[in-house]
Amino acid sequence: MMIEIDGSEGEGGGQVVRNACALSLVTGEPVRITNVRAKRSKPGLMRQHVTAIEAACAIGSATCEGLVVGASELTFRPGRVKAGDYRFSVGTAGSTGLVLQTVLMPLLLADGPSRLMLEGGTHNMLAPPFEFIERSFLPIVRRMGGQVEARLIRHGFYPRGGGRIEVDITPGLLRPVECMARGEAVGVSACALFAGLPMSIAEREIAVVRKAFDWSERECFMRELPVDQGPGNILLLEAQFEHVTEIVSGFAQLGVTAERVAKTAVGRMRGYLACDAFAGPYLADQLLLPMALAGGGAFTTVKPSEHARTAATVIERFTGRRTRFEQQAGGAHAVTIG
Repeated sequence: MMIEIDGSEGEGGGQVVRNACALSLVTGEPVRITNVRAKRSKPGLMRQHVTAIEAACAIGSATCEGLVVGASELTFRPGRVKAGDYRFSVGTAGSTGLVLQTVLMPLLLADGPSRLMLEGGTHNMLAPPFEFIERSFLPIVRRMGGQVEARLIRHGFYPRGGGRIEVDITPGLLRPVECMARGEAVGVSACALFAGLPMSIAEREIAVVRKAFDWSERECFMRELPVDQGPGNILLLEAQFEHVTEIVSGFAQLGVTAERVAKTAVGRMRGYLACDAFAGPYLADQLLLPMALAGGGAFTTVKPSEHARTAATVIERFTGRRTRFEQQAGGAHAVTIG
């Protein structure tokens, strides 16, 4: 029996492919995906999607027909997931985090510990930066019973890449958790990372943050990285609470002022702080898969994205577990899985 997924449905992006391959490895169900990334400006598989699927094939003795850059259709047939030491290189600045997203859950349910070395982009515009994975997402996976430790060895910015992360994964029985409240505020910080670019860019970003939030000098800082890790710049805003840490980012792009980069990040953090939900939009996306594989769970979030609703649909196709999104008083949404 083959699960059929139309990749143009819902949000129509690469997450459909990553989640489908991860779920295929966990459930043993083969899958055919058509119209891959049909709603993107460049449809079909990109280099980072191909690497993610190659990684899934490597850890799970799987085969994949149609696995070439630009392909709009593929058939993935899973084998048995094997723990081990793996190294995957995305080549360009394709996201190491999105490759990790594809293989993490299958390896957490494997028969022994694994170590991953992932090379490519660590700070890319269309993917969660390393700090988000390490401080926002993985602590909740650990709370569910999976032991995962991630280390950033070298930064890799778009378009050059060249970054590296290492991840140690020790399988554990995943159990359902409820994450309804973020708890008391613990602290805030802003960090402007830059490499191979003038320090004035970082200074201007930090100035915007301090004006917007009235955060202290101690809470706002700049960090210059070695020139060979650039050129690149990212502004990371962090809000720590008792039960969760939210990290939002603004990425430097050619032709976009430092002030505008900072205003983007400030707007995202304002949206999160104005609501009392547990998870921001990106964390909400990431929690659906582990919670479904744990047999259930619940959390509150800001308004669920089309991305999250699409992920929920793909998860239900493989596991039969439904995700309910219910708006609550005060603007937050309760998300219940299973």
